[in-house]
Amino acid sequence: MAAHGLSEEAFEIEVIKTSGDRIQDRPLSEVGGKGLFTKEIEEALLDGRIDIAVHSSKDMPTILPDGLALTAFLPREDVRDAFLSPKAGSLAELPQNAVVGSSSLRRQAMIKRLRPDIEVVMYRGNLQTRLRKLAEGAVDATLLAAAGLNRLGLEGEITSLLDTDPFLPAVGQGAICIESREGDAATLDRLAAIHDQLTQTRLDAERAFLAVLDGSCRTPIGGLATLDGDQLHFKGIVLKPDGSEAHEAEATGAAENAAKIGVGVGETLKMRMGPGFLSEH
Repeated sequence: MAAHGLSEEAFEIEVIKTSGDRIQDRPLSEVGGKGLFTKEIEEALLDGRIDIAVHSSKDMPTILPDGLALTAFLPREDVRDAFLSPKAGSLAELPQNAVVGSSSLRRQAMIKRLRPDIEVVMYRGNLQTRLRKLAEGAVDATLLAAAGLNRLGLEGEITSLLDTDPFLPAVGQGAICIESREGDAATLDRLAAIHDQLTQTRLDAERAFLAVLDGSCRTPIGGLATLDGDQLHFKGIVLKPDGSEAHEAEATGAAENAAKIGVGVGETLKMRMGPGFLSEH
């Protein structure tokens, strides 16, 4: 709004509750994966009821409905996972056989990889519900995206932050993306004022990597692209859900080839995993 000198009254915000928001009693991997967070919103876009949709990039499927595209990215927030616990200062400091709550297959697998003794339990609900369960002692700790906590002014709840090496974040974590109709020139022109090209370049690599592996909520995958001048570095990981096996790969190249770099790392991991790795679970 400020980028165009417009007041808040010039925009109408429609809050759309998605299937992913409503389903709280079981893992989303069992009922449809990432698309559950976008289906109703994308229907509103295609119907013309809304002009833009604001998403967390990590919730976006790699294939979008015909006629829609990701047309802008906001400057990226902290990409790291946050460790929250009243009982320990870090994941490494948790006592033997501690209980950690998480609904993310990636976080579950990476926790088990680093601490096989830990019991990881399903942990759904909105942010406030998860914080309440933690305070009540339902679990010893939980992991959440630092970016979400920061945006809600809840950074004080964070006990510590997990370094991206070895705890790679989800593809797109920390990045807000905007989806709109292809060919909607007026909307694209308005979005150009807030678009962050550096974030898009990083996400081009990460989403291309995810597309090669057909990543969804059903697959524990992490990936992160970083920029150093005109060079882009990308690292990706794929794990078995129990953390017993993991494959990593990385590559560096010209930032203008971001998508190619992501595809290359994805193809390398597919070769290293061998047939059946992604379908065994």
